[in-house]
Order: sequence, then structure tokens, then C-alpha cells
Amino acid sequence: MPDLSAAPARDLRLALLQQPLVWHDRAANLAHFETLLETIEAVDLVVLPEMFTTGFTMDSAQQAEADGHTLRWLQQQAARHRCALAGSVAVRADDGRCYNRFYLVSATGVVQQYDKRHLFAMAGEHQSYAPGSQRLIAELCGWRICPQICYDLRFPVWSRHCTSAGYDLLLYVANWPDKRRLHWRSLLQARAIENQSWCVGVNRIGRDGNGVNYVGDSLIIDPLGNIVADALDQATVLCQTLSAQAVQQVRSQLPFLRDADAFQLG
Repeated sequence: MPDLSAAPARDLRLALLQQPLVWHDRAANLAHFETLLETIEAVDLVVLPEMFTTGFTMDSAQQAEADGHTLRWLQQQAARHRCALAGSVAVRADDGRCYNRFYLVSATGVVQQYDKRHLFAMAGEHQSYAPGSQRLIAELCGWRICPQICYDLRFPVWSRHCTSAGYDLLLYVANWPDKRRLHWRSLLQARAIENQSWCVGVNRIGRDGNGVNYVGDSLIIDPLGNIVADALDQATVLCQTLSAQAVQQVRSQLPFLRDADAFQLG
């Protein structure tokens, strides 16, 4: 297993942007988030929802970006506010395929990215986007962060803390509908407990262009599964500092991970 005595050098300060999204209107959404970013101070990482420029759209032909506009916006805003920014965007890659792509952009402009592995076939996502094949363990402020996107939450093997890919924070961005909010809240807690890591879920609110309703429930959960911050069902900026020592303490006091089944991601 990874070195259980290792811990990040310092705490991590987060801001979660639980907000409504304007359907298929990149300019309006970016303008709204720019305004919110001006109100946030002294954080290391700001997290936006899944597909934060469009809403959860299957119109990849028209809405997937090929121009890199939002990635440049993330880099500009990260530099301006001296913090990292993260969230997912519908993009068209150089090979012509579209992806639901998570970006984590540092204050210095360094980009780390992850393409959503599990595509939500009930909405036709598998017909509009290609699945990712590689999990990412991102580095930020000495923290190891495993980003995941929405439907990935239902597949615990993909998020498993393991020898080759250990992490301190499991981070989900989502457009998770209100009719399955029990699943969202319960599975986030389960992922924290089984991996003995911080687990953060950032969801949107409001109604999208397909009439699907979202009530938020963005959560920050500690390595024991306790909810330490809950955005509930309103537009908000949820700020919280994550303890760097919490993961180390839980894994040392309750060394369950040592008995985990051996496996390889693939």
C-alpha cells in the first residue's frame, strides 16, 4: 500500500461553486462565474460543476469546444485569483472525438486533465462522447487528488485507493438530478469511508434545457464519512479547509486498507 505515514505539507482550502447553469450559453456561464470568483479570497482550489459552460448536453456536435476557449479562461482566472480552478467541459479533441473532460488548472497555468470514464447511457452520453481510459492522480499543494465525473460515482473500483494510485482527496463534479439525490449523498459517503480519504462532490442547481431538475447537495466529507459541509439546495459558494493530517490519522488508527483485495486498474 502507499506510505500511510505520508501526509500533505499543509491544509487545503476549497471553494465549491454550486450554481445554476444557463443552457448552451458559454458566455453567460463564464460571466457569472467570473463575478463569483471576485468574491472569493484565500483559497487554494475553486471547483465548478460538470459541463459548467453548457449544462449536461448531448449536443456535442454544436456544443463541444474545439477552440480551447474555456481552458484559456480557466488559466486566466487561475492566474488572476492566484488559485487553482477545476471543472468539466465538453470538448472536441484533435482526433475529432468529443470528451466530457475535467480540467484542473494551477495558478501558474499548469493543466492536468481527466476524461470521464463512465458515460451515462440512459441519457445517450455514450453516443455523443468517447470514454476516457486513464485515471488521473493530480498534484496540487502537496495533495494527491483523484478527479471523477458524475456517473463515475456509481463504480467504486474506478475510484479505489490502491498501491499504484493512492490519493488524499477524491473529487467529483456533477450534474446529478434531484430524483436520485439519495444515491448521490449516500455514495459520496461510501466512497469516503471505503477509501479513507476526503471526498468532495460539487453539483449544480436549477433546471436544464431537457427539463431535468437539480437541487445541489454539494458535500464535503471527511475520511470517516462524516459530512463536514453541506450546500443543501441553494445557489452558494461553499468554503471549507481540509485537514492535511486527517487522512494520515484515520489510515493509521484504522488500517483497513492493508487488508484490501489486490487489483490493478485497467
